[in-house]
Amino acid sequence: MSTEEAPAQQQQVKKPDEPPPAAAEGPQESAGGGGGSPAAEEKTLSNRALVLTGYGGYDKIKLQEKPLKSPQLQPGEVLVRVKACGLNFAELLGKQGLYELLPSPPVVLGMEGSGVVEAVGEDVKDRKVGDRVIAMNRSGMWQEWVVVPAQRTFPMPEEMSFEEAAALPINYMTAYMMLFEMANLRPGKSVLIHMAAGGVGVAATQLCQTVKDVTVFGTASASKHEVISQGGVTHPIDYRTKDYVTEIRKVSPKGVDIVLDPLGGSDTQKGFSLLKPLGILIVFGAANCVTGQKKNLFAMAKTWYNQLSLNTMKLMQTNKAISGFHLGYISDEELFERTLTSLLELYRQGKIKPRIDSCYHFEEVAEAMRRMHERQNIGKVVLLPEPKKKEEKSEVDAAENVEKNEAAVSEKKEEEEEEEVKAEN
Repeated sequence: MSTEEAPAQQQQVKKPDEPPPAAAEGPQESAGGGGGSPAAEEKTLSNRALVLTGYGGYDKIKLQEKPLKSPQLQPGEVLVRVKACGLNFAELLGKQGLYELLPSPPVVLGMEGSGVVEAVGEDVKDRKVGDRVIAMNRSGMWQEWVVVPAQRTFPMPEEMSFEEAAALPINYMTAYMMLFEMANLRPGKSVLIHMAAGGVGVAATQLCQTVKDVTVFGTASASKHEVISQGGVTHPIDYRTKDYVTEIRKVSPKGVDIVLDPLGGSDTQKGFSLLKPLGILIVFGAANCVTGQKKNLFAMAKTWYNQLSLNTMKLMQTNKAISGFHLGYISDEELFERTLTSLLELYRQGKIKPRIDSCYHFEEVAEAMRRMHERQNIGKVVLLPEPKKKEEKSEVDAAENVEKNEAAVSEKKEEEEEEEVKAEN
C-alpha cells in the first residue's frame, strides 16, 4: 500500500448518548491534584471510578462512587471530565500483580483517556475550559474526573471521536517508537507483528503502511485474517494451527528485518532465529505469562525458562540486534509530545485510524477485560464512564452470572495446574 492510501475503516460501534453537561465532579484523591476556580470549590462532586482492590480475578476491580469536593488544582494541572478510557494489556498484568509500575491496591487503574477540560490551574496557557483533549497518566484514568499535568494532554482533531482518542495514545505511541525510533523502518523492509489483531498490532500495521513497500507478516487466529488483511497485513498466519516460522520461511527464506515480540519465552527465541542479518528483535511484553484470571506460576516459570539467552559474541557473529521497549519507563516529555503530535498529524491526513473493537460501560469492565484476555478483540477495547442505562442492566446481571460460573471453572483449572507444578517439583 502506498503512503497515500488510508487504512481500512474501523468497525462501526454504537456510541452512547452524550450526557448533559454536569456540574464539576472531582477525581479520587489517589489520582492526585487538587484545585480550581473559587466557583468550583463550592460544589460537592461525585465520581465513578474503577478501583483495583487487590490482586486476582475480575472481582477485584470494583466500581466505586464517592461524593467529594472539587479538587484544588496545582500550577500546571488541568481537570478533565473523562468521556472514554482505553483498556490495555498492562491492566490485565496489573490485576494479577505483574505490572511493576502500578501502585499497590487500592488504586484506580487506567493510563489513557479522552474528555473535556473543566478547569485549569495557574500557569496553564495552552489549555482552556471546554477543550476536547487526549489525556494520559501512569494510573488513575479509569474514572469520570481526573487531574493530570497539562503537558500530558493533547488537543483532539475536530473529526476525532472520544472513543478514537482514548484508543490512540498507548498503542500507537508504542508502535511508533518501536518502528521509527528503534527499528528505523525504511522502504522495502519486512516486519513480523505478533497479535496483529490487537491494539498495538493494528497500530503497527497501519504505521507500516505509511512507508513504501513494507511487507507485514501478522499472527492471528484464522477468524481474524480477513480483517487484518484489509488493514494492511500482507501475510496473515494462524498461529494456532501452523508454525509461523515455517510459514514465513516459505515466503521469505532469509527471514524478516524486524520482529515485534509481545509474547516472550520460546517465541523470543523463534523471533531471533527469523531475523535477517542486520535485523532487529524488539521485545515489549510477556503475554505468554498471562493465562487464567489470576497469576499462573506455571505459565510464568515456563515463559522465563524458555526465555532467549545469549552473549554479545553471539550478536556479533550473527549481525543481529535485540532491543527492549517499555513505554512506562520513558520519561522524556519532549519525546512524548513529538510522537503524539506526529500521530495526530497522520490521523488528520487519513493515514491512521484507531479501530474500535467494542465499547463497554464501567459496569461491564469484567466482560471487557475477558474479551481482551481471551484475544477475541480486533482492535481497541474502550471503557465508558457514563452510567449504563436502566433497561440495559438486566443484560449486565445475566453476564455477571455467566462470569461467576466461568470464573469458578477457570479457578479450578488454575489450581490443577499449580498442583501439577508442585508434583513435578
